[in-house]
Amino acid sequence: MKRLPLLLVLPAMLFAAPLPAAQDVLPGGGSTSFCPFPLPAESGTQRFINLGIVQYIDVRADEVKIAFGGGNFGSGHEARIPVQSRDEADAVLARLRQTAARCAQSTPGVKP
Repeated sequence: MKRLPLLLVLPAMLFAAPLPAAQDVLPGGGSTSFCPFPLPAESGTQRFINLGIVQYIDVRADEVKIAFGGGNFGSGHEARIPVQSRDEADAVLARLRQTAARCAQSTPGVKP
């Protein structure tokens, strides 16, 4: 097999069509896949969970458990938010929903 000389390949690469920008590929020019939600601070560190990767949420009278980032064989993670009552847990769930809705609204053309 005959190889093309490097001097012929480089100009072809330089004049090739540019890759499309992310706003041209994604519907509406953005993505709701990054949607940070604050967790209670621990030891002076503020953590956020990306709501775009949440798999499920358990709501109980003593905590709200958010499962995220899981693949096969239990490789996921959990974030636990302690609460004092079921009403407080429902309020945390409402804040999660509101945050997700705001993320979806900030992306034009995507409905929550």
